[in-house]
Amino acid sequence: MKKLLCTLGPASLNKTIIQRLEGLGASLFRINLSHTPLKEVEKTIRLIQGYTSVPICLDTEGAQIRTGNFVDQDIYFRPNTNVHAHIRPVPGNNQEFNFTPPEIIRELMVGDFISIDFNAVLVQVTGLDEEGAVLRILNGGTVGRNKAVTVDRDIEMPPLTEKDKASIAIGRDLGLSHFALSFANGSDDVAEMRQLIGDDGYLISKVESRGGLQNLEDIAKSSDAVLIDRGDLSRQIPIELIPKIQKHIIKTVRGLGTEVFVATNLLESMVTQPGPTRAEVNDIYNTLLDGADGLVLAAETAIGEYPVRCAEMVFKMMASIDHKLDDLSGSLTEIASSSMLVAPHGGQLQTYEKTALEDASLDGLPRLKVSDAALMDCEHLTEGTYSPLGGFMTKEEIESVLEKNMLPDGTIWTMPIVLQAQADQIVDFGVGTRVVIQDAGGQGRFVIDVSEIFQPDMAAACRRWFNTDSSAHPGVRRVMKNGPVFIAGEITPLKYARSSSHHFELTPSQTRFIFEHRGWSKIVAFHGRNPIHRGHEEIQKRALESTGADGLFINPVIGAKKPGDFLPHPIILSYQVSLDFGFLPKDKTLFSSFTTYSRYAGPREAVFTALCRRNMGCSHFIIGRDHTGVGDFYEPDANGRMFEDLAKVGDIGIEPVFFDAIGYNSENDTYEAESDKGNWQSISGTKIRDSLRDGVPIADWMMRDEVQNALRQELLSGAPMFVE
Repeated sequence: MKKLLCTLGPASLNKTIIQRLEGLGASLFRINLSHTPLKEVEKTIRLIQGYTSVPICLDTEGAQIRTGNFVDQDIYFRPNTNVHAHIRPVPGNNQEFNFTPPEIIRELMVGDFISIDFNAVLVQVTGLDEEGAVLRILNGGTVGRNKAVTVDRDIEMPPLTEKDKASIAIGRDLGLSHFALSFANGSDDVAEMRQLIGDDGYLISKVESRGGLQNLEDIAKSSDAVLIDRGDLSRQIPIELIPKIQKHIIKTVRGLGTEVFVATNLLESMVTQPGPTRAEVNDIYNTLLDGADGLVLAAETAIGEYPVRCAEMVFKMMASIDHKLDDLSGSLTEIASSSMLVAPHGGQLQTYEKTALEDASLDGLPRLKVSDAALMDCEHLTEGTYSPLGGFMTKEEIESVLEKNMLPDGTIWTMPIVLQAQADQIVDFGVGTRVVIQDAGGQGRFVIDVSEIFQPDMAAACRRWFNTDSSAHPGVRRVMKNGPVFIAGEITPLKYARSSSHHFELTPSQTRFIFEHRGWSKIVAFHGRNPIHRGHEEIQKRALESTGADGLFINPVIGAKKPGDFLPHPIILSYQVSLDFGFLPKDKTLFSSFTTYSRYAGPREAVFTALCRRNMGCSHFIIGRDHTGVGDFYEPDANGRMFEDLAKVGDIGIEPVFFDAIGYNSENDTYEAESDKGNWQSISGTKIRDSLRDGVPIADWMMRDEVQNALRQELLSGAPMFVE
C-alpha cells in the first residue's frame, strides 16, 4: 500500500481537515520546523494529537540557509542595486536584511553567487565588513520571508540546529517516534540524528543536496526511509536532470530494502486551483510507477486552498496505478475515474436506464395498471436508488428482511420493496411472463419479468414491518389496500415521460457525477417532507459543520402524501428562495427532490432512506427524532437503536447524524435542542401549515419572512399548496 505524508500548516491545522485527511488514509502528518517557531512546537503537536491517532513526523530545519524576517511579507529587489546582509537583527527591507542562521555571513567569500527563493533572485557577494556582506543584485525579483538560500559552493554546516535539537526533545517527550533529517549529507549526519531520536525512532533522511546524492547508499542503509526533496535538490542539480536522478534514487534505495518517498511540486497548481494539471498527474503516475513507496504533500496541504482535494487526487492516482493499461479490456471510453465517494450499497449501482425498451415492441403482452407509488418504486429500482435491488422482492427476500433486516446474501436491508395487486388483476399472466406495467392513464411505463407470485399473511407481515397491524397506522392501511397478491421480478424501463417536478430530481448516477465534479467526497444528506423552516436550516448547517463535510445535499420527499401535507411545488419553492437569498451556503449545497412516498415505517424507513442516499453518493445522513415515524407507534430512540444494532452485524456504509428537535430561545436569540426552559419555543411544521392556510403571519424566527412571503404569493395566485 502506497503511503501519503501530509504537511500540516495554517490551511489544515484544524479538526475538520486533520480528520478528513485521516479518513482518506494519510499515513503520516508532517510538521515542518522551518515554518514552526520553537515556542509553537509543543502546542502544535498536542493540537494534532487531540484530533488524530495518525503518527506525527517532526521535519528538521537542518543545514540550510534561509532568509530572515521582513518588515513586509516579502521584498522586491531591483536589479543592479546593492543590499546589505547583516549579522545583527535588522528590520528586513530592500536595503538591508538577515540570513538565518545569522553567523553564516562569516562563511561567505567575495565573489560567491547566491540564489534566493528558488532562483527568483541572484546576488553576488561584492564586499565583507564587520556588519555583514554587501550583495549586488544581478537578477531582481520578489523574495519572501524564511525562503531557501543556496550558495554556489558547498559550505559545511552542522546537520541540526539548536532549535532542531530542542524540538526533537519535545517530540520524544510527547511520544513521537517519526523524525525527518533535512539535508542529510552522509552517514555521520544520520548517526547524529539517530542518537537523538533513539534506536526505536523511525528516521527519514532527506536527500536534497549534492552531498546526499554522493553518499546515497550509506544514508539509505542507516535510515528507515529516504525522502527525495526535488525542490532543494534542483538548486544544486540542473532541473532537467531531476527526473533521471529521481529514478536513480528510487531504484538504489529500494534495492537496499529502504522505503523511499518523493516530495515537491506534486500538485503545485492545486495550492490555488481546485484541479491538477495534466503534467502533474503524469508526474505522479510515473513517480509511483518507478516504485516510490509514498508521496509527500507540502504546500498543497499546509497553505493551499484545497488540502482535502489534493489528498483525494493522490489517492485516486495511487488507485489507478493498480490498473495498468495492459489490464484494460473493452472500449477505453468505458474507463471510469477512481472515485473517493462512498461506494453504492452492495458495491455497484443497479441501473437499467440505458436498456430502456420501446413500447411498440411489447404489443400483445399482458398489462398491469399500478398506483403512482408503485411507479415511483419502479423508477428507483431502474435508476439504482434501491441498489442492490433490481426488482421487486421475492417471498424469501421479504422474509429475510422482516426477520433479519438483511437480504438472503447478508447485505443490510430493512424495507420490503413490493409490487402488490388484486387477485383479478393477475388472471392473464403467471410466473415466467413478461408484463407491461401501466400508469393510471394506461401508458406503458415499465416491464416486469415475473419470477414469483405469492400471497403472504398480510397481518403478520405488517406486525413485523410496522410493529403493528392496526388500521390506524397509515403504512398498514396502504399495504392492506394495495392487494393481497405480491409479484416479484426484475424491472426494465420503457421510454417514459417524467413527472412535472422531474427536472429537480437527480438520479444516483447524476448526483455522483455532480459530487465528483464539485470535488466533494464527504456529503451530508437531509431528507425532509415540508418547506424549509428555521429549525431545518439550523440542523442542516450544524450537520455540515459537525461532520466536516464538503457539501450539503438537500433531498426532500415530494411524492404522494397524506391529505393536508404540502404538495411538491411549495417545498421546492421554499428551498429555491433560501438558496437565492443565501440562507444556505450556495457553494456547499446541492438541491434535488426525491420523488417517493412516506411509508411511515419508523426505524426501518430511517435506515432505508439513509441507504438510498448512500447510493446517491452521500456519506452522512441527518436523522431527526421522529424521522419517518407517525403518531406514537415508535419509541423516541428507536432510530438510534436500529442503527447501532445493524452496525454490529453488517456494513450500512453511511453514517447517521442524529438531531433532536430544534427550537428557538427568545432570551438569547439562539436555536437550541428541545428544552423545558420558559423561553424555549418549538418550531412546529403543523403550526406553519395551519398559519399559511389561514393567512396568519408566521414569526421570522420560525420561518424566514422571504420564504413565507413567497409561499403566500403562491396561495394568493390560486396555486394549490396542500394535498386535498
